[in-house]
Amino acid sequence: MQARVACLSPYDESTVRAMFAGRHRVEVVLVPPPPAQSEVAAACAHAELVIADRRHKHQIDRQILERMDRCLLIQQAAVGFDSIDHRAAADLGIPVANAAGYNKDSVADWTVMAMIALIRRSFWLDRRLRAGDWHAEDPLRGAETMGRELGSMTIGIIGMGNIGSAVAQRVAAFSARILFADTVARTVANAVQVDLETLLRESDIVCVHAPLDIDTKALMGKEALARMKTGSYLINAARGAIVDEKALVEALRSGHLAGAGLDVFEVEPLPGDSPLRSMDNVVLAPHRAGATLEADLRLIDVVGENLVRVLDGRPPLHVVNGVVAATVR
Repeated sequence: MQARVACLSPYDESTVRAMFAGRHRVEVVLVPPPPAQSEVAAACAHAELVIADRRHKHQIDRQILERMDRCLLIQQAAVGFDSIDHRAAADLGIPVANAAGYNKDSVADWTVMAMIALIRRSFWLDRRLRAGDWHAEDPLRGAETMGRELGSMTIGIIGMGNIGSAVAQRVAAFSARILFADTVARTVANAVQVDLETLLRESDIVCVHAPLDIDTKALMGKEALARMKTGSYLINAARGAIVDEKALVEALRSGHLAGAGLDVFEVEPLPGDSPLRSMDNVVLAPHRAGATLEADLRLIDVVGENLVRVLDGRPPLHVVNGVVAATVR
């Protein structure tokens, strides 16, 4: 049997074919960059396997899903899966899986980097020094350059999955106190599970590592930000829509929050007129926290392994919508 593979992610045909290592015959259909929703529908309609768009540009909505009468698996080539209507896919008996864990180390590294950069004002000091400013010994300006030690702080992690756990492991090495909030009861070394209210009230740094879904959209809105400690920091390397950016800007301008580290935004690319761009107490990255050579290699392995598993007749790994075996219509 030759399986049709619709690839919405930016992989070339040879990369997709290599995922199957000659074990299965496949027809590869590549979908061009947006705007191409009609091409998405045509490519996916009769595909056995779909590699979803890791860039989250192509949407797989119910209308497209209803035409996918042969689909055995939609494999997201990323951790986030909010570009796929996974609930509609479940209704139609189509498994949706993500690439859980492939970038946990890269995102965790970036998160800890952002923490240290914020509490040591690293990027601001870099910019000031390049501009010719040197006031290390100026007693009148000493407070501007005074930093904090990560080990003296309480770190709150929202979402103790693969990435959250990797962050906790790293932060524990600094001897920081670690709190976490999660919808699942977990036991994590050197960390204490608490409710979100307690986490926000007691943490010096709050980092978000939860998936974007109905119950997490705007989770960090005006009220949640107000419950955070005065002078605390927020880091978001999950999805932009989990944080209300307007409320965040207000909290930063008022001084209630001391700073923020953001890899993701409500609108991407980040608009040129966004006030976040001009704030010295904000560390920004263009949705690249997970972008390392090592993570990219792992991603291809994770995606390929799951596609082959399904064609071998085995259940897919990392299913996010509860459908273990497809219902072919």
